[in-house]
Amino acid sequence: MSMRTLETDVLILGSGIAGLSYALKAAAHGRVLVLTKKDRAESNTNFAQGGIAAVMGPDDSVALHVRDTLVAGAGLCHTTAVRALAREGPARVRDLIEWGVRFTEQEDALALGREGGHSRRRIVHAHDLTGREIERALLATLAENPAVELLEDQHAAELLVGVDPATGVPRCLGALAFDHRTGVPLEVRAAVVLLATGGWGQAFRHTTNPAIATGDGVAMAYRAGAILANLEFVQFHPTALYPAGERAFLVSEAVRGEGAVLRHMDGTDLMAGLHPQGSLAPRDVVARAIDAYLKSSGAEHALLDVTSMAPAAFRARFPGLVAGCAERGVDVGSGMLPVVPAAHYVCGGVRTDAAGRTSLAGLYASGEVACTGVHGANRLASNSLLEAVVYSHRAAGAVPMELARVRASVGTPEVRWPVPSGEAAADATERERWRALRDELRSVLWEDAGIVRNRARLERAAERVDALAAATETAYARHRLDVDLVELRNLCTIAALLVCSARARRESRGLHHHTDHPFRDNERHLRDSLIAARGIGENQS
Repeated sequence: MSMRTLETDVLILGSGIAGLSYALKAAAHGRVLVLTKKDRAESNTNFAQGGIAAVMGPDDSVALHVRDTLVAGAGLCHTTAVRALAREGPARVRDLIEWGVRFTEQEDALALGREGGHSRRRIVHAHDLTGREIERALLATLAENPAVELLEDQHAAELLVGVDPATGVPRCLGALAFDHRTGVPLEVRAAVVLLATGGWGQAFRHTTNPAIATGDGVAMAYRAGAILANLEFVQFHPTALYPAGERAFLVSEAVRGEGAVLRHMDGTDLMAGLHPQGSLAPRDVVARAIDAYLKSSGAEHALLDVTSMAPAAFRARFPGLVAGCAERGVDVGSGMLPVVPAAHYVCGGVRTDAAGRTSLAGLYASGEVACTGVHGANRLASNSLLEAVVYSHRAAGAVPMELARVRASVGTPEVRWPVPSGEAAADATERERWRALRDELRSVLWEDAGIVRNRARLERAAERVDALAAATETAYARHRLDVDLVELRNLCTIAALLVCSARARRESRGLHHHTDHPFRDNERHLRDSLIAARGIGENQS
């Protein structure tokens, strides 16, 4: 099958808020190509309900936003990164408004919500459909920009890496992708590449993430030699609507911010005596509390009591939730929503500096795929969309320098081609086997490397993941590029790296709760967990 080839100045992999906001800024400096593996609006951004945290209220301050973020991050946030986030956040929210995002207003001002871990109302939102509204506005603005091209149904398989003849340093030169409808491969050469591929919630049996969240960017970056950080810190959202299904329906933390209370099945306060903030405690605390209750009681779910809001006010504030409950047969009018935890957001990813640069020259990362140092061991609610737009803005500022460097270089770097897949076409039996391997992998991480971990479970997970990865690599070596197989391979890579990082962190901190090591160990583990192709190490954060 013949390969298509394209050249561009800037290549972006992913079409969420990180990729699209970066594209709008980078387009001022050169030609931009955006590849997305599904429909252009299919992203974690599109499913974000709560909002975007920023200092916009008269009683708020940068210092308070920084403090709340550091407290949630359990000692691992990079203070300079957090300060940049809080300081630059309001300007980036104004960028979104200028691009046409219609945030909810109240009395001619932005309506500000409050979520767990926040000491002030600072959640800018579009009711409970914030992500969808941001995605709509960014795509509409992008469509009017002649310097940007967006190609759908293009699944990136590997990053292209070569050695810069002037410096002798490895450099990202583009990506190898393929059209998942036709199988036609596509080679894209670019001076600068931005990973904006999102997270990997699909590595777990229950997740709020869409089907595309398979860790492609992190896995590709790892294979290309980039350094990763803090992969053990996976945030489980405490309140996904029960039953969770393939992709759980998220009950936004903003609901608790408006006064909803978590309860046992007998109606008593689930969080009473467990944390001073009660149901508005940080997500890791709430998720573990619900998990412990379910395991000790045998209950299938907890209850979220929403009767603190009048029914009409609740429907006006959370129309998306009301519609989602109705679609799933849940009666909002009862005032009690059945909820369970589900994998939601990963705080680790491809390690970047303050401008979004990774350790691989020419490669940048932004959004959930990146580890900027903002989230530490636990993300503060609604900081994720803000981090994406702030650090995409910073990364776009480096585009002129990158383009000038490439244009001034002498000689053409030779591409180090990734190991290709085979040529066999998959039949129905093989596809069924891949689905079974994926289901087993998701169960392994959910059971043995999920909300609560211990040494024995992690060791068992490592053995099971290794076996699944070996079977997947055998299949990959035989078959042509295929979405199901490429995603399975990436999920196996993510699972192995996550378990490796979790085994190395012998303490409990933030989202990583280890029952054999139930306390923080600041002497040995007040550091980022770093991992690259050669193995795992630690670096002072």
